Amino acid sequence: MGMADHASTWTAELVRALPDDGRRYELVSGELVVTPSPRGLHQVVLKALFERIAPWLRETGAGHVLWSPADISLGEDEILQPDLFVYRTATGRPLRDWSDITGLLLVVEVASPSTSRYDRTLKRLRYQRAGVPEYWVVDTDARLVERWRPADLRPEILTDAMTWHPPGAESALELVLPALFEEATGEP
Repeated sequence: MGMADHASTWTAELVRALPDDGRRYELVSGELVVTPSPRGLHQVVLKALFERIAPWLRETGAGHVLWSPADISLGEDEILQPDLFVYRTATGRPLRDWSDITGLLLVVEVASPSTSRYDRTLKRLRYQRAGVPEYWVVDTDARLVERWRPADLRPEILTDAMTWHPPGAESALELVLPALFEEATGEP
């Protein structure tokens, strides 16, 4: 289960010094968030998303896609570990260091029992405050995607299809959600 530590003043340096114990450590808006390794289904959903997003990005040149572990910082003393993220670098060249990322175009979190509360509140608010154009919370159990944009007070709930058209891309990415969830779960 995810937990926050309110007893200490955490810094990115202190978080990086924590042991490599299979947990994922994030420092979000000054709050330490510790979560266990994700479930298998979580990873299968990420794989299905990656396999749809990566070829489209290669074709359009709109950005690059990766997954955590990562040390993403949006200008504060923090360590963000998005499940999946699309980014750009200042030079357009391949990523060598996390600080090369000049902009996040999309952040995707796959909700799980241990992370859902943080994904939908603390992390969402941080990405919105940073102006990340799209933040998706993928709920595999409900078979839906919550799409958040920076000014949103409520998510757009998508269950059938969704279109993502980041700035600078000539065409949009089309995702058929029932097919994605069926592939990931093995159930229609």
